[in-house]
Amino acid sequence: MKPFVISAALLLSALCSVAHAAKLEDVAPYPKAETGFSRQVIYLPKQKNEDDYKVQIIAGKTLQVDCNQQRLGGKLEEKTLKGWGYPMYRLNKVTGPASTMMACPQGKAHPEFVPVVGEGFMLRYNSKLPIVVYVPKDIEVRYRIWSASKQIKQAVSE
Repeated sequence: MKPFVISAALLLSALCSVAHAAKLEDVAPYPKAETGFSRQVIYLPKQKNEDDYKVQIIAGKTLQVDCNQQRLGGKLEEKTLKGWGYPMYRLNKVTGPASTMMACPQGKAHPEFVPVVGEGFMLRYNSKLPIVVYVPKDIEVRYRIWSASKQIKQAVSE
């Protein structure tokens, strides 16, 4: 009985690896991007304790900027793939850029990635499903993985 359990675990592990290499259409029937939008997909690697991780979606675009801080605005909304219950995300509208108003030396403009800031950009880590994000065509999607510290501290009673 034990050899079967070990073999089943190895087979399941191999299938999970193949799932990440598969096309999105092999996972579920996610809709194609509408006109003016692009569908961008993130496949996360499996982690030992995925509750200790978060994924930050960093949507934005490269703009000519000066010495001021630049930001775009928007809200990443979670939708559900009908009939499947899988999450997918949509950034409908991007506003801005908003900028600080410092006087900058002339001729110092340079290209820089300007992020969209707003609600909904920190997601639960789940390597079993791809993160599917629909954004306006001129927006690029990047991401950052955050992890919890191993150190847990005690609060003080006062």
